[in-house]
Amino acid sequence: MLDACEDQAPEKFQGKYQAMIVCCILGIGSLVSWNSMLTIADYYYQVYHPSRVLPLVYQPFAVGTILILAYHESKINTRKRILIGYILFTISTFLLIMLDLATKGLGGIGPYIGLCAIVSLFGIADATVKGGMIGDLSLMCPEVIQSFMAGLAVAGALTSALRLITKAAFEKSNDRLRKGAMIFLAISTFIEFLCVMLYAYVFPKLPIVNYYRQKAALEGSQTVAADLAAAGIQYQSNWTDYDSKSQMLSKKDLLLQNIDHAVNLFLIYVLTLSIFPGFLYENTGQHGLGTWYPLVLVAVYNFWDLVGRYMPLVKWLQIKNRKALTILVLSRYLLVPAFYFTAKYGDKGWMIMLISILGLSTGHLTVCILTVAPKGYMGPEKNALGNLLVTFILGGALTGISLGWLWLVGKKDAF
Repeated sequence: MLDACEDQAPEKFQGKYQAMIVCCILGIGSLVSWNSMLTIADYYYQVYHPSRVLPLVYQPFAVGTILILAYHESKINTRKRILIGYILFTISTFLLIMLDLATKGLGGIGPYIGLCAIVSLFGIADATVKGGMIGDLSLMCPEVIQSFMAGLAVAGALTSALRLITKAAFEKSNDRLRKGAMIFLAISTFIEFLCVMLYAYVFPKLPIVNYYRQKAALEGSQTVAADLAAAGIQYQSNWTDYDSKSQMLSKKDLLLQNIDHAVNLFLIYVLTLSIFPGFLYENTGQHGLGTWYPLVLVAVYNFWDLVGRYMPLVKWLQIKNRKALTILVLSRYLLVPAFYFTAKYGDKGWMIMLISILGLSTGHLTVCILTVAPKGYMGPEKNALGNLLVTFILGGALTGISLGWLWLVGKKDAF
């Protein structure tokens, strides 16, 4: 069977581009609800520093969930895991609409607690989906991981574009922010439902996806069994539990072999999330663009993040050297003093340039690491490594969001 699979030469045809499109949409679905929810933060509760508080609620649940799932990844039904995650995204996003309708947009401490509870569900869903998808896609060709990660940036670019459009369209309306928020949440709910349908009925039937899953199953992977069954494929693995445990690298060994990749991803998101989005909303000062200024900065970040995630498709822009990746990740920390002095003394042109560099480097380096790391491993090892790397991404995000509060130190009326 293994010989038959190898003869299919899937990377040149067999639904590769369809898989990339579906993965991009699934990537959008894994982040669009969270990005849309952030757009109503200023609508509900300016006094609570929502651009910092809500991510700080979100990330601990994401980190806690991914730690549990990454530890047990080899025993978890990946198909059910990812479907549960997207269903949870769909329900949570719809609950935001219900919360707003129930409170009539009046706000208050009660609705804010409800909002935080829904945000915690987003964190659980994020870890469930992202870890499952990266682990699953690590079994396949690098282009599908790149497409999924690009979808995360598309979600940001989409919400930024819609935010600018709705702000302009409802500028003179008394409840302009609420109308914009409802549009965001309605679109997000539809996208999440679409992701449930795509992953349940379309993705598992793509030939290239089945090829890689069969290959992983023959290498001892148990996590793909339900997906192969959903595609109507029966397989018989010659691997026993003893074989899998004795011949596969443990999670500890995988982590030790890829500790540079893991730490690099952690450092990337520590820096990025310490600046985006909290610093952009609250620490960039007053400029000629007024209330449009932070929205423009967020849109610029999302645009260049998207560009950066597509850059590795150009071969000469791919960064595969591990030392080069580490040097580039560490050099990004020069952006910290650059942002500080630009916010204090610079004009909006310099700030836009810096946020462009931040977005471009975040997207590019993330995709380069996630596509390089799984190479050379067997199916079960790739899935485990994908989950481990997502754990470091979410851990870095939590640390970055926590450090983001340091920008407020020494400021009057900061809290």
